Amino acid sequence: MDLAAKGDDFEKKAEKKLNGWGIFGSKYEDAADLFDKAANNFKLAKSWEKAGSTYVKLGQCHLKLDSKHEAASAYVDAAHCYKKTSTTEAISCLAQAVDMLCDIGRISMAARYFKEIAELYESDANIEKSMEYYDKAADFFQNEDVTTSANQCKQKVAEFAAQLEQYQTSIDIYEEIARQSLKNNLLKYGVKGHLLNAGICHLCKGDVVAITNALERYQEMDPTFSGTREYKLLADIAAAIDEEDIAKFTDVVKEFDSMTPLDSWKTTLLLRVKEKLKAKELEEDDLT
Repeated sequence: MDLAAKGDDFEKKAEKKLNGWGIFGSKYEDAADLFDKAANNFKLAKSWEKAGSTYVKLGQCHLKLDSKHEAASAYVDAAHCYKKTSTTEAISCLAQAVDMLCDIGRISMAARYFKEIAELYESDANIEKSMEYYDKAADFFQNEDVTTSANQCKQKVAEFAAQLEQYQTSIDIYEEIARQSLKNNLLKYGVKGHLLNAGICHLCKGDVVAITNALERYQEMDPTFSGTREYKLLADIAAAIDEEDIAKFTDVVKEFDSMTPLDSWKTTLLLRVKEKLKAKELEEDDLT
């Protein structure tokens, strides 16, 4: 008998158990056992839809038995099968698992699955929803003092916020992470990167006074910052904007990039800054 047929067979037996007579608890226990075997066979047969729906039935049996932890586990297994065929179904199963885990106080597990939901939305290019769930995950991780994971999720929120031109949201997050990191010897080395990201968001807002004030604040926050290439990049770009000098802007960015390659996020934002600078230059050409 092939694996899918075996799965069907176990599933039929499980349904029969549920519909038959029997002591309340034991019939759900027996059915759960059979659904588990059915789901495993469907999974081995790569019958992902069937495996997913069977894990949901297994979860429902565990709920009848008031075993929320096992039920949540089954819904997570269902989600991992549905991931292969339907992001929507996968998200729905993970969201139900999170509700159950919250009910029994398993907050750090719930946080993990919030993050997984965020990643699924991200893979579907649904940035707003992805941000929402990274934010929820960060909140839960923070409650459990899992700071590194919380910060990873917050950085995702900041990254997406900047893409959506919500620059102040990004600035607040990067500055907050930089402040936290200064208190931790292991995280100190990352501070200049967070301040650079915050500074680039300031540059996108195009307010030279605000950028200059931010750089002063960053120096107060971290006295070593003014000696870094990151600080020099921000200060030089601010000067180029102030002087409306596109050639200088380009040279400054090129020089930094040749030593420390800029990732696509920074490149995208710096291109926005350059476009604004170009537009300003054209405007002034029109006036003369």
